[in-house]
Amino acid sequence: MKLDMFYSSITALMAAFVLLTSFPVQGQKGTRRTGTVERIMVHGKGLEGNLSGDSPDREVAVYLPPGYKENPKRRFPVVYLLHGFTDSASKLYGFEQHWMNLPKVLNKAFADGKRPEMIFVTPNAYSRFGGSMYSRSVTTGNWEEFIARELVAHIDKKYRTIPKAESRGLAGHSMGGYGALRIGQQYPEVFSSLYLLSPCCLEANSNVPQDSAASARLQAIRTQADLNRADFFTKAMFASAAAWSPNPTKPPFFLDLPLEKGQLQPSVLARWNANRPLATIDQNIYNIRKLRALAFDAGSQDKSIAASIRELNEILNNYGIRHRYEEYEGDHINRVAERIGTLLLNFYAENLSFEQERK
Repeated sequence: MKLDMFYSSITALMAAFVLLTSFPVQGQKGTRRTGTVERIMVHGKGLEGNLSGDSPDREVAVYLPPGYKENPKRRFPVVYLLHGFTDSASKLYGFEQHWMNLPKVLNKAFADGKRPEMIFVTPNAYSRFGGSMYSRSVTTGNWEEFIARELVAHIDKKYRTIPKAESRGLAGHSMGGYGALRIGQQYPEVFSSLYLLSPCCLEANSNVPQDSAASARLQAIRTQADLNRADFFTKAMFASAAAWSPNPTKPPFFLDLPLEKGQLQPSVLARWNANRPLATIDQNIYNIRKLRALAFDAGSQDKSIAASIRELNEILNNYGIRHRYEEYEGDHINRVAERIGTLLLNFYAENLSFEQERK
């Protein structure tokens, strides 16, 4: 299977499993305190042999706050921030034009030295389908284990982290918000605090096309070139199917779509719903109780997602689980950077442990 050109260009540069580039990121005008971004490659054993043909060697962007170089003996908490569908670590960290530049947001927040600092880590989950959904599938690979086990272990070994759950947060936007909840509720012994920014894909039986035009667009996808030219919604259907309804006997995409020849496929929908957090939350509630803190928000104009987190809020209230929930005036992306630089950082400053390990 021919790999995506993005990954081909990266792997061609690799001499081994790790490629490292590092540079300082400019802070606010007139300030000298700036963080540093490093780009490394991390090999995922759980991603090996995925039927999509995506590389198991993943680019990972790492933001080291200003205090990391100023205090060479100090250790820092880590926030693992997962990007959204069709995004990438390169886009989020400013290597490509994007709607947000995370290092600039963090540099502005840390410029005066008054805010508790933390490391940020973002793995590149872009795939031949536009995103992995941070799930576990023979078609896309085991992204749950890669992030919770392999990536965390690699970061703890390479950087001056505080290597305990109380000092690790997991967050994400859109697809990344879904991934943060999906993975975080499975690994409370790894991540203690979750922050979901406009998390997609929470509710059951959502976003499944039933009109003839949508069905025709799905059926028209025969090759990778067709998929590359497809609209956002069609790509999302394929990405979801690759993650939640894989089929190892069905090349070239190795998946089952929820709509075939204009007819909904109940068995496929059932498999999708088994991956929807609001459909499975009752079975995961004991793990959610173990979390130190949980927060989620969405713009009120992002109507379906706002409705889903409203339902999540009600369920957690019924179980008596403390959390922070907000619907704010905004859409899916227009205020996310602002909220990361203020509310998300405040949330982790309050809920992560900054206590230095004793030798």
